[in-house]
Amino acid sequence: MSDENRLISRRQALWRSGMGMGAMGLAGVLRGVGAVQATAATGQPSRSPLSVKEPPFAARAKRVIHLFMNGGPSQIDSFDPKPLLKKWAGKPIPVSFRTERKTGTAFPSPFSFKKYGQSGLDVSELFPHTAGMADHLCVIRSMQTDLPNHEPSLMMMNCGDVRMVRPSMGSWVTYALGSENQNLPGFVVLCPKGYPVQGTENWRSGFLPGAFQGTYIDTAHSDVEKLIEDIKHNFSTPKDQQRQLSLLAALNRGHQASRKEDPSIESRIQAYELAARMQLEAVDAFDISREPAQVREAYGDTVHGRQTLIARRLIERGVRFVQVYHGDTIPWDSHANLEADHRSLASASDQPIGALLKDLKQRGLLEETLVIWGGEFGRTPVVELPESGDASKATGRDHNPYGFTMWLAGGGVKGGYVHGATDEFGYQAVEKPMHVHDLHATVLHLLGFDHEKLTFRYAGRDFRLTDVHGEVVKEIIA
Repeated sequence: MSDENRLISRRQALWRSGMGMGAMGLAGVLRGVGAVQATAATGQPSRSPLSVKEPPFAARAKRVIHLFMNGGPSQIDSFDPKPLLKKWAGKPIPVSFRTERKTGTAFPSPFSFKKYGQSGLDVSELFPHTAGMADHLCVIRSMQTDLPNHEPSLMMMNCGDVRMVRPSMGSWVTYALGSENQNLPGFVVLCPKGYPVQGTENWRSGFLPGAFQGTYIDTAHSDVEKLIEDIKHNFSTPKDQQRQLSLLAALNRGHQASRKEDPSIESRIQAYELAARMQLEAVDAFDISREPAQVREAYGDTVHGRQTLIARRLIERGVRFVQVYHGDTIPWDSHANLEADHRSLASASDQPIGALLKDLKQRGLLEETLVIWGGEFGRTPVVELPESGDASKATGRDHNPYGFTMWLAGGGVKGGYVHGATDEFGYQAVEKPMHVHDLHATVLHLLGFDHEKLTFRYAGRDFRLTDVHGEVVKEIIA
């Protein structure tokens, strides 16, 4: 008899002795224990759920970096110039939509635009470093989502649904493709100083196995041992630690077998095993001091500079999906003081983003890495009125789900290309509207999947990232 079968709880001992005949049913409950015994005997984990999987058709991208501008950056002040707003400044515009708050008259952008690259892409003065890679940007000016509120819009952008807690895009991607590095998580979330609204729901695996959920890292810390707690084990030798982990694995697997493969226990086991493997490689991956000085200088010695460089180091080491949040202390949610706040936010993020694109290009990684930039929605072309109703004190924009901008780079998309358009004021998508569902369908297509066939059966239904919606936008694919 194996050690794991000799280890029983007091409750199990009483049950077996008092219900001898009933114990005969234990064999059915413990089905699959042979595989557990083999794992315990060899000391090797069973096939990891993050093992590399091949997509069903040729992929243009192998990995994703999602640069999430938390709060909703203004398209009118970044990548969708609307000069007509100057003519209408201070006047009501002939376009109106429901917003969360009272809005007023036209609000021209306080920032100037220039054309960049051979493509002549229009980019605001806020993003000169990003604009330096204009010929690699695929700018989508006709994005749409469902609601003008942060919580449901973050859920839609991350999980494809505004209400239900569904698996996030990063979870679906790692479920579909696995990870090229078994010593690091397949899906990593870099977010300084706490969570965005809706917290961990933004990167949960939902009804997918727990191994596919995002691993959250608070990048406000620069010390590797603070970035990842207990990353170094200083109290026993590697051999002793391996023995401890093998015993823990055997206990966990036995506990799991008696509970009919409880998915929460499986999630816990996978987390323990991943944590052990991370001690082998995470220190190297997260320690940017190992980068040459000129590389670190290119990204900048800021929180966003450090976390963007970490994102590159992670995908370089085989991590499948990295999400990088920006907008922690001051989010991109500029209901007031838009000029000052957007300038500050862009100043902190533009240099690292430009450096990331150049770095990926120089390393030959951009062609196979899809970079996504944007927030959960955009902002209105009219001012948001303060509570006093005094329009002279209005200095910001309200939420706008009807038409906003995101851009993609690398990973098989057209560079130097603009897709779709908003109306002449920048309020609503009027040419080639592209819903978040369409974005998700297109991302999965670039990774080699048919979004209608990448499903997971749960509660009697085959679920997918795009729910029952979404069309692949082939016009943006190179």
